[in-house]
Amino acid sequence: MTAAELYCGVDVGASATKLVLVDHTEAVLARIVKHSGVDYDATAKECLAEALSEAGHSGPPTRTVSTGYGRHNVSFADASLTEINCHGVGCFHHASRAMTVVDIGGQDNKIIHLSDEGRANRFRMNRKCAAGTGAFIEEIALRLNLGIEEMDSLAESSTEPVKLGSFCTVFTKTEILAHLRRGEPVSGIVRGAFISVINRIVEMDPLDGDIVMSGGVVAHNPTIAKILSEKLKRKVGVAPHPQFTGALGAALMALRQKDHA
Repeated sequence: MTAAELYCGVDVGASATKLVLVDHTEAVLARIVKHSGVDYDATAKECLAEALSEAGHSGPPTRTVSTGYGRHNVSFADASLTEINCHGVGCFHHASRAMTVVDIGGQDNKIIHLSDEGRANRFRMNRKCAAGTGAFIEEIALRLNLGIEEMDSLAESSTEPVKLGSFCTVFTKTEILAHLRRGEPVSGIVRGAFISVINRIVEMDPLDGDIVMSGGVVAHNPTIAKILSEKLKRKVGVAPHPQFTGALGAALMALRQKDHA
């Protein structure tokens, strides 16, 4: 396979950088994720080097599209697109139908309403506060002295979630201390935190039609999708490899743009 058949999408988030390589048939050749760190361009280049090695390529991709919080920091990108565009394309690629995409990222949440043709009819983003995002869950884990990888199993095991009344991350941490002092189980507090995330999503925008979740938060905490299903009283889907949805969408857009470069 030649390098001319390789297309790259890189999603530089505030917490993690994701990169996907596809060939001319839209087949995924590599997926790489790394902590974004403080040098977004250097991290993106590291992801690309690993992805090229995994895909068995030595030359650069034909075209690269960047997206995400740090999309303008990727020096090797030929173009950049918004997260709304790329997450929509990535989710629609897996299921070509109208849907509402719920993406929970490290620093923001996105609700994207896609038409039957995959166009974003409208969207809503939450960037004002870390509550309800991956950063919120990380802060809760830190307060409870837990590893991030422990959170999902604890939430799933709880049958009596502890209600957290505050949406504010700072106030919630104080509230958690009070619950711990009263002897509330950690599993119940974690599930309560997950419910708080879902409540924040539900208040952002109407969740109509088929719901598909994406993002690193649901990738590591699938119980969150189950809680949203319970909240809405209907099935909520999760995109395949949900953390890579934006990067996949960017790679597919790179392929579609090849004749317009």
